[in-house]
Amino acid sequence: MHVEPARGADTETIARLHAEGFYRGWTREEFAAYVAGKDTPVYVACDSRRRIAGFAMLRHLGEEVELISIAVDRKWRNKGVGALLMRALFEAARMSPAKRMLLEVAADNSAALKLYGKFGFTTVGERKGYYPRPDGTPATAIVMASDLG
Repeated sequence: MHVEPARGADTETIARLHAEGFYRGWTREEFAAYVAGKDTPVYVACDSRRRIAGFAMLRHLGEEVELISIAVDRKWRNKGVGALLMRALFEAARMSPAKRMLLEVAADNSAALKLYGKFGFTTVGERKGYYPRPDGTPATAIVMASDLG
């Protein structure tokens, strides 16, 4: 398994993975714009036959870089793909002028919170009612940051 920049042809798979992991998934067209954008690099974790197991997307914001989204295919979860993507994101972010990485995560997403903790993220705030849920009850987002130093 390795990580590489996403290609335009990957947007259908990326959109499917996002829709499987998030209540309101983004469209293939939205991901095509992100993949084409210079400030929103998208990376895919894939095997030697380039079957995509997960993706992650950053947004460069000067001295900060934001982890916009990360998702792993259900059949690849708990197999190190999320950590592989996170390592690649940190490597990429350290090549930019950014000093820290930010992200938002649902307060009830224990798997993601555990992964982010392993990469030095700490809570810097929260946004109540940030994430919509299918049952209509919004979830709190935890805002986290990690120094890139």
